[in-house]
Amino acid sequence: MEAREPDMTFYGYSYADYLTWTMPDMVELIKGRVFRMNAAPKRIHQKISAIVCNKIYNFLEDKKCEVYDAPFDVRLPVHSKKNEDIFTVVQPDICVICDPEKLDDAGCIGAPDLIIEILSQGNNRKELQNKYEVYEERGVLEYWIISPDGQTLQVNTLIYGKYKASRLFTSGDIITTSVLPGFSLNLQDVFDHVNT
Repeated sequence: MEAREPDMTFYGYSYADYLTWTMPDMVELIKGRVFRMNAAPKRIHQKISAIVCNKIYNFLEDKKCEVYDAPFDVRLPVHSKKNEDIFTVVQPDICVICDPEKLDDAGCIGAPDLIIEILSQGNNRKELQNKYEVYEERGVLEYWIISPDGQTLQVNTLIYGKYKASRLFTSGDIITTSVLPGFSLNLQDVFDHVNT
């Protein structure tokens, strides 16, 4: 199949199409629509991602769950796992997968147990609306949204198929999750480091 660039106004692309593209920019596919990834995120975004991913990685040593950070393709099928039938492929900043059957050489196929997205200038609508909806629909158990500018974290927990939002957590709050019993994240450890 010939490599090409997608028509950004078309809304019916599949993962099979995605695999043919040769573009200088990374893209995500949400319900068949192409979303270009922004230019490289700011240093604070990358620092938060590294701190949080490292803490989860260390916690998961010798456990069955695995953590991955972007770029890492997460394919979210609806009915079929065939490439031509998958219309959502995202690259979360951080994701935790506890079912090894969902992992293959291409990344993850199916909903991760936990997804963490870090807001960047220009991606708030995509994270807060488009991805929120698709993560909820596909059954991601928890969706954390970290705001570097506001130094906050919100936990969205899937309850009976709908997300229930936590209050906004800030520096000094301790975050726990039912997805990883025993894990805790002190936001002071996260946000104090980004101020240095």
